[in-house]
Amino acid sequence: MSVPPATHIARQPVLFLPHGGGPCFFMDWPGWEKLAAYLKHIARTLPQKPAGIVVMSGHWETSRPTVTTAENPKLIYDYYGFPDHTYKLQYPVPGSSALASRVQELVRADGLPCDGDSARGLDHGVFIPFMLAFPEADIPVVELSMGQDMNAAQEMRIGQALSPLRDENILIVATGMTYHNLRHFMSGSPQTDEVSRRFDTWLSAAVEAPAEKRNRLLLEWETAPGARICHPREEHLLPLMFAAGAAGDEAGVHEYADTVMGKALSGFRFG
Repeated sequence: MSVPPATHIARQPVLFLPHGGGPCFFMDWPGWEKLAAYLKHIARTLPQKPAGIVVMSGHWETSRPTVTTAENPKLIYDYYGFPDHTYKLQYPVPGSSALASRVQELVRADGLPCDGDSARGLDHGVFIPFMLAFPEADIPVVELSMGQDMNAAQEMRIGQALSPLRDENILIVATGMTYHNLRHFMSGSPQTDEVSRRFDTWLSAAVEAPAEKRNRLLLEWETAPGARICHPREEHLLPLMFAAGAAGDEAGVHEYADTVMGKALSGFRFG
């Protein structure tokens, strides 16, 4: 999928969006109001309506890079123990086999494999935040997996390979969480709350550093204060590496900041 060059089409930014906790925006769960408001405002900040969206979430891992190819992707309710109505949420967004093919073309041109999956749907790391950010469900969405080996450098490389899509009016989105330790999330522990703030401060400074330094720091994220307490496993942080790669030389901006259940959470924008 390619949009012919045109002077009136501006380059799309790259977004790292916190996707919240399960279906948190669609139930009685106080604390997520500021994030909901931020997500609802996203579309108005874009230069124009995207022709499509490529998204990586913290909820799909494969042995090889893989992209969804279904024209009408189903929803995957991959959260557990929530109210019955949250398993009936609908987001009838189209997919795009043409956009998926373009993703495969760019990734393969960089020397990496990229498979297609016609059966895979969109997980809650995609449809839950997108229900707020793009409620009309009329922008085609394809989802890209992350590697099971949690290779941060490869996710950044894939983001770099897909950067040209931004000039084709394709929005690149990463969703995850800048804090993801479920054991501590609702503990009310002042100690782990402070650890989350220290890590979030480091991460925000890293994202806002000049691109070369930013990428180096992000790849060394485990050296940050409290890194492994905030991310015992890094699947919710690695989409940020993908976003940073797609950003190229453009600066990162700490666009959303909040404290939810004592833990610092952030969202970022590039370009």
